[in-house]
Amino acid sequence: MSTIIMAACWPLQGMSPAQKAVLISLADQASDDGVCWPAVGTIAKRTCLSERAVRDALAWLQASGAVFREYRPNTSTSYTISPKRYDPAKAPEGSKRANSRKKAVPADAAPGANAAPPADAASPADAASPANAASPGADAAPAPANAAPLGGQMPPPNHQLNHHLTINESLPAASPPVEKLVATPVDAVETQLQAACKATWQAYSDAYFRRYGAKPVRNQTVNSKVKQFVQRLGHTESPEVAAFYVDRVSERFVIQRMHDIGLLLSGAEGYRTQWVAGTAMTETRAKRADQSQSNYDAADEAMAIIRANREKKGA
Repeated sequence: MSTIIMAACWPLQGMSPAQKAVLISLADQASDDGVCWPAVGTIAKRTCLSERAVRDALAWLQASGAVFREYRPNTSTSYTISPKRYDPAKAPEGSKRANSRKKAVPADAAPGANAAPPADAASPADAASPANAASPGADAAPAPANAAPLGGQMPPPNHQLNHHLTINESLPAASPPVEKLVATPVDAVETQLQAACKATWQAYSDAYFRRYGAKPVRNQTVNSKVKQFVQRLGHTESPEVAAFYVDRVSERFVIQRMHDIGLLLSGAEGYRTQWVAGTAMTETRAKRADQSQSNYDAADEAMAIIRANREKKGA
């Protein structure tokens, strides 16, 4: 989940509840770059919408610029979320079904069963009509004396399963303020972690390009390893160690694997020590250190033998 993308999507207005639900579902599964690839059926289960409603919402979001769809053969569709490009004026006003219902209602027709009366309409002297009350006909039977007041009745159900807002449906409630959604301590820590991961990947990617002339591959597996690397070394040192690893480490097996991010993760603490010391451990330097230690061990053993012989002679 990308908290950055999620926080940018919540304030967007001008869309239906179904369209907002689909957008938030995509943001919940997106990376920091706004990319995800869930199936339509998965989105439908997460949002409690039908697959047809999800497809309609995706088409509207793409037309408004909030989502870019890339159709890939023999695999799932890739979605890129771009809240900054969102413009509801670019999207169509409604689906074909909603437009057909609008055309079917004459301009001079009486208001529907749940249509709101005009604000300046005069109310009858003996009863006030609620916003969703049916307009009584000329020959309509009067309401029973013991009938429940219309104001306590529930509004008619939405038979379209929230597929689209129609001219007879009420507007959706305003979304909660973004501050109440993202300003929790847990989310603040997660945001700091994501910022550190982004900086670490940027440092690694820039160093990789300087050394090999190409950008490294980035996918979900790589993102997971970068996150683990940052959690092991901390937010401050991780970018520096990642750049040092690509620029300075010249171990043979590391070069053979083109400074793979997995090797950086497996040797995180060791590479951090080399970065602090300012010296990369090469194979030659490691052999020299091992030989020096062997010489020290041999000298200590010889001195121990000499001391033991002296003690025997003195006894």
